[in-house]
Amino acid sequence: MTLAARSVIADAERVVVLTGAGISTDSGIPDFRGPNGLWTKNPKAEKAADISHYLNDSEVRLAAWQNRLATPAWDAQPNAGHEAVVELERRGQLHAVVTQNIDGLHQKAGNDPDRVIEVHGTIWFSRCWECDDRRPMAETLDRVRAGEDDPPCLVCGGILKSDTISFGQALVPEVIERALRVSEESDVLLAVGSTLSVFPAANCVPRAKAGGATVVILNGDETGMDRYADHLLIGSISDVLPALVG
Repeated sequence: MTLAARSVIADAERVVVLTGAGISTDSGIPDFRGPNGLWTKNPKAEKAADISHYLNDSEVRLAAWQNRLATPAWDAQPNAGHEAVVELERRGQLHAVVTQNIDGLHQKAGNDPDRVIEVHGTIWFSRCWECDDRRPMAETLDRVRAGEDDPPCLVCGGILKSDTISFGQALVPEVIERALRVSEESDVLLAVGSTLSVFPAANCVPRAKAGGATVVILNGDETGMDRYADHLLIGSISDVLPALVG
């Protein structure tokens, strides 16, 4: 099965790679609901990911800012899985990366930021809920280190959060529309490290299939879209993905 999938990818002209948390676990960034997941170990962190709790409970925000200071994502480095996606771009086969991740590791690995579609936003910027002011997260975290437990927006005094999509928060329509469009344009949709159970990002798989693409799914366990897979691979992403692309 791996050889057949490798042949499909080798012959492809427009590969769209859809990535989830599983591609980043080997970089030291835990997933959310796995045995060692962020929310499994710390249920309060899941509460902070809900926009209603975040906006209405100052204690949730205080904890969220402390968690942001401590996240391993700031020092995380791309792994072999990320590098394999860069190789697809180097060979001229990568149409786009649609990622559910917020860690920025695809760009850090060397993918063109213009090809990376971050459907759930990014931790590398903060954004004001009131006036939409956006600036590097490092600047806001410096304020937290200096003693501002819940730093307000410097422009309007509103509530700041990371520039990510929380539960209960609307996706950016243009971003998800682009993700679905590139999936429809692909000749291979390679889904990596995602349970494919979070919508609307998971819709990229049936959209690609309906557009005539070959669907390759690589994950450590079964996914919600396995029925669409032409090639279904279970295993270590850092081991299998470089073998698929190499």
